[in-house]
This record gives sequence, structure tokens and C-alpha cells, in this order.
Amino acid sequence: MKITKKSLDDAVDKQIISAEQAEELYRHLKQSPNTGASFDFTHVLYYLGGLIAIGAMTLFMTLGWEAFGGWGIFFISLAYGAVGLKLTRVFQNKGYGIPAGICATFAVSLTPLAIYGLQQGLGLWPDSSTYQEYHRYIQWHWLYMELGTLVSAAIVLWRYKYPFLVMPIALTLWYMSMDVASMLLEGHGSYEQRGLITMYFGIAMVCLAFYVDVRTKGAGDYAFWLYLFGVMAFWCGLTSQDSDSEVAKFLYFCTNLLMIMVGVVLMRRVFVIFGAMGACLYLGYLAFDVFLESWFFPIALTFIGLSIIYLGVLWQKNEAVITKKVRQRLPVAIQNFLDSKAV
Repeated sequence: MKITKKSLDDAVDKQIISAEQAEELYRHLKQSPNTGASFDFTHVLYYLGGLIAIGAMTLFMTLGWEAFGGWGIFFISLAYGAVGLKLTRVFQNKGYGIPAGICATFAVSLTPLAIYGLQQGLGLWPDSSTYQEYHRYIQWHWLYMELGTLVSAAIVLWRYKYPFLVMPIALTLWYMSMDVASMLLEGHGSYEQRGLITMYFGIAMVCLAFYVDVRTKGAGDYAFWLYLFGVMAFWCGLTSQDSDSEVAKFLYFCTNLLMIMVGVVLMRRVFVIFGAMGACLYLGYLAFDVFLESWFFPIALTFIGLSIIYLGVLWQKNEAVITKKVRQRLPVAIQNFLDSKAV
């Protein structure tokens, strides 16, 4: 639940709390180090600066760094990481949770570069590829860098416990899904086979995200990035599957509808967004391939849309009864989790 200045002002107007209490509460919430990210100018500056710094050492790394050699890259990465962790401690001690989490994430994001430099320095790098290609191409030997990133991220997350630290973990798991597919198929697998492995990775990541979501209820949104990259991996892998079967295409449509429903239950928009994209792809296929010259299809689709609206009306009338009966059949931990999500 988002508590804004306007909601506090409304509570004052209804004489629920006094104006002085509202002002003190608002000041306390703004200064709290546990406050999550919000869309205000301060937080925009935090994340803009942080993402530029992280991008500089990852996505936008130039070939010029190769001039430092493997050991030079390794020790420079360690120095940058030490600066990031130092800033993390400074911000944490001052109660600035958001910049502390960003600086900790910056330190973790240097792990692939450090491992790349170490492998170059030890003469263990297997080919002529460079770190600049890490975020662009799929290669089996990136796995060492990815595993190292997972280890360092887990250690730093255990030490500092900032939700933003899950971002490099989720991103690395997504990269691993593609690189593991390349390794298992020895670089010769079809596009659909790679997508299938990525899809399974996505399912595993979503399950991990749900577990984290249940276990960290109320402690911060540690599951956000796992859900994001898990759903992306699953949906991209699912969508990459090619089939001439109309039944398979319809099942794809049903799967995307199921994703929308899961997103509503878990209150995770990422499921709804990708599910809606998949549903639109299927409807587009029907409109431009199957029923290209049919006058009846738009009418039928309109009828279906209006029926769904009516279904929403029925659901709104009976939501409390249906929800209560369904939740009674679930484990207590899941019931408490869903209750915490209720608006």
C-alpha cells in the first residue's frame, strides 16, 4: 500500500489524525531507511546515477580496457568494488537505504569483469572474445563469470539485505539460462530447443521468486527482479516455440491468459503485461492469418470482449465468497501471503 502526502491530508480532512501528526508521520516515512523506491526527483537521481555507474562497467565497457591486460583489469575491478562497498557502509550508517543498496549492487556488478581479468591474467581464457561481448552474445564460457556473480551477490545480499541487490542475481540467472542452453546443445541446437531450455529456466526462476516472496513478506520486495527476469525468460522461450498446430497455438493463448490471472492474484504486473502481449499476438494471428477475409471475426471478438466485461461484473459481486472458499484449501503460509497482498 502506497502512503502519499495526499492520503495523509485526506486523513486530516476526515479528522482521523491531526495536521501535526500527519506532518510528523510523513517526515518519518520519508527519512526511514527502509522506505522503498518511489517516483520522486530524489530517487530518480539516485537510480539514474547508479545505473550510469553500473552501465559504465558493464554494458558500456569499451575495448580500451583491454590495454590494461588481465591483471590490470582484475585489480582495477577490485579497487572499484572496494569503493562501492565503502560507499555502501557510509550511506547505510547515515540511514540512506536507497543509495546504499545501489552502491552495493555496483560492487557486485563488477564481479564478471574481475573474473574475466583473472582468467585473462592466468591464461585460462578460452578464445579471442572480450568482456565487451558478455552482455551481447551467448557463450558457454561466460558461466564462470555468472557463477562468480551469483556467489558474490549472495554474500553481499546476506550482509546488507537491500532488495536491489537481487537485480544482478536475477539478470545473471537469465543470462545463464541462455548460456547453459548453448553448452548443453554444444552450439548446434535449434532456436526452438534453446527457447525450450530458457522456458524451463524461467519457470524455475518464477518458482524461486514466489518462494522468496512468501518468505520475505513485509521485509522488502526481494522478489521483484526474480519475477521480472523469470517471466521474461519463460515468455520468450514459450513464444519462440514454433508449431503448425492450431491446438498448440490455442494452448499458447490459454497459457498467456493464465499468466494474466496469476499476475492479478500475486499483484505482479509483469505477468499481466507479458500475458497480454501473448494474448494479443494470438488474436493478431487469428485476425491476419486465419480469418483474414472474414467479416464475422471482429463481431465475435467484440462479443467475447463484452462477455469478459460481464464476467468481471459477476466476479466483483461474488469475489469475497469465492476467494474465501478457495483460500481455505491453501496452506496457512500461502493464505497469510495472499492476505498481505490484498488491497
